Amino acid sequence: MDGNDMGKCPVMHGGNTATGNSNMEWWPKSLNLEILHQHDTKTNPMGPDFDYREELKKLDVEALKKDLTALMTDSQDWWPADWGHYGGLMIRMAWHSAGSYRLADGRGGGGHGNIRFAPLNSWPDNGNLDKARRILWPLKKKYGNKVSWADLILLAGTMAYESMGLKTFGFSFGREDIWHPEKDTYWGAEKEWLAPSDSRYESVENPATMENPLAAVQMGLIYVNPEGVNGQPDPLKTAGQVRETFARMAMNDEETAALTCGGHTVGKAHGNGDAEALGAEPEAAEIENQGFGWVNPNLDGKATNAVTSGIEGAWTTNPTKWDMGYFKLLFGYDWELTKSPAGAQQWKPIDIKQEDMPVDSTDPSKRVMPMMTDADMAMKMDPTYRAICEKFMADQAYFDDCFARAWFKLTHRDMGPKSNYFGPDVPQEDLIWQDPIPAGSTGYDVAAVKAKISDSGLSLGDMVATAWDSARTFRGSDLRGGANGARIRLAPQKDWDGNEPERLARVLAVLEGIASETGASLADVIVLAGNLGVEQAAKAAGFDIEVPFAPGRGDATAEMTDAASFDVLEPLADGFRNWMKKDYVVTAEEMLLDRSQLMGLSAHEMTVLVGGMRMLGTNHGGTKHGVFTETEGALTNDFFVNLTDMANTWNPVDNGIYEVRDRATGKVKWTATRADLVFGSNSILRAYAEVYAQDDNKGKLVRDFVAAWTKVMNADRFDLA
Repeated sequence: MDGNDMGKCPVMHGGNTATGNSNMEWWPKSLNLEILHQHDTKTNPMGPDFDYREELKKLDVEALKKDLTALMTDSQDWWPADWGHYGGLMIRMAWHSAGSYRLADGRGGGGHGNIRFAPLNSWPDNGNLDKARRILWPLKKKYGNKVSWADLILLAGTMAYESMGLKTFGFSFGREDIWHPEKDTYWGAEKEWLAPSDSRYESVENPATMENPLAAVQMGLIYVNPEGVNGQPDPLKTAGQVRETFARMAMNDEETAALTCGGHTVGKAHGNGDAEALGAEPEAAEIENQGFGWVNPNLDGKATNAVTSGIEGAWTTNPTKWDMGYFKLLFGYDWELTKSPAGAQQWKPIDIKQEDMPVDSTDPSKRVMPMMTDADMAMKMDPTYRAICEKFMADQAYFDDCFARAWFKLTHRDMGPKSNYFGPDVPQEDLIWQDPIPAGSTGYDVAAVKAKISDSGLSLGDMVATAWDSARTFRGSDLRGGANGARIRLAPQKDWDGNEPERLARVLAVLEGIASETGASLADVIVLAGNLGVEQAAKAAGFDIEVPFAPGRGDATAEMTDAASFDVLEPLADGFRNWMKKDYVVTAEEMLLDRSQLMGLSAHEMTVLVGGMRMLGTNHGGTKHGVFTETEGALTNDFFVNLTDMANTWNPVDNGIYEVRDRATGKVKWTATRADLVFGSNSILRAYAEVYAQDDNKGKLVRDFVAAWTKVMNADRFDLA
């Protein structure tokens, strides 16, 4: 044997690790469809028959809460607790799990246990939270399938507050774990951790110019830089970033102040050592570390020696007790800039009394200096935040309630409506951010409603487009939007450009009359009208099929609708109706992909819906782009047949429009957009398009379209699950 062969590896070096390039990196302009498959069932070890709701019914909630309370003070030698209490650590884990939520696209948040995986498990801001989850492991092992990691992590933070004296607002179970990183979520374009935030803003001086849908100010942070804007202390500038960042996470000024003050009422920051001595983050650590990151060679079994953010110290005199100590120190003393032992910028009180200093987190015989971050100083120096804090200081009960409600919102914002909540501690109160919807009627005659719609004179396109526009707002990221509630008739949705307000008002006037006459909700009538249109189109193509329908949707009122938070649901593009509000940096097909993923569609569902919708005459504004047929209104496979026909050529004109010409004569037959042509150009999507173009799959197209359509119409019917 050749000596060189002895050392040859039987697999490609780096081919199965991050050091190897993926095939797609050779072609950076190629459309990456992975976002549509990021929760493929093959990644789920629980199997198709696992029902988390059924497992939750077996959970002894009180026993779990009791065990969590005991765990808080069960300090482990391998990661000793501050003052013998893990409360601060568990709160931070829950906070950072939930705190990645952003309102713009509903992504992030603690609803699926994302923090177990990269990149979140290795963000600098999540340093040492790997230890918190390992501390929880014995309870996850004990209760097993009856509690998800997502639920357990957030319950641990809630129980930590209760164990330290706060009366919390409540808690809901019901978050199902994912089993694979959501690696296609856009967290920013930076290529290094904590890169200066300038690239995220048109102007750092104006926090509102931060790039959407981002909310955190730097790559690897949950909220803002605790040392100041780009690490430079300036509490008033920091206040601006705090306000914008929390607003993008669905919090108003009072909720922001409550969370900041209440979050720092307990626990401490860690920077009493050499940050350069820490090991790599979990995803970069050596195999022998077994998933641990930030290994600290200088810990020596002492909580005092921990290094996480680099900032060092507690905010209050009694960091394991829920009290008003945060306000006493912040507003009772003047503060000056200093640096932690790890070199981080922080603030220290001037001439603090000995009795106001907290004891050392390891040695109770010593008292140590408290600290404040730049974000804390913003609470004191920004006029709006200061006024809110003064209101809190004047009424502890009010502060307690504000914080408890804000904490509940933080940890539940991405669970969707209250119908998704489960467990004995679910609050009875309806909260406007839960998008409440009254129960709808199921006792009306569905056939009679369909007959009235059929006789109404509405066109097939009007019926289908209105139902689609009502349902397409659903996003699986935070379970908001959808057809239930008929909010399409309310502000702001009724005025959105993508909903064609004049056409919408005309159609709704007809459907509202039918709802009033029959006792059905308008939400049900809108969906029924869309279903009827699909049935008519299928019949015109030669197929008799009934679109499944489940009555029971309700009609929300304006008082039930937080109009400002619904602004973010406005579609800026809809490839299914071949529309873009304006030209964007990203392409039409990328926006179609993003919308499809938010709606929970797979690649083949997206394909069949686009091809079918083109045949039904539903294009925004009545344009004919992509309507590759002579029989508009019939649910045929003509879109796919003509897309794949080599008798045609595809020629760019301008502004994203293409002409489809007869190859032999040069005659223009149709026009198209990128949202049409991607189904012929992308190799994966073309494979799906070819399936539907086959002569023997005309019936399959109708069946698949109806199934995908029904999925969209019922996406927010959590009562049907």
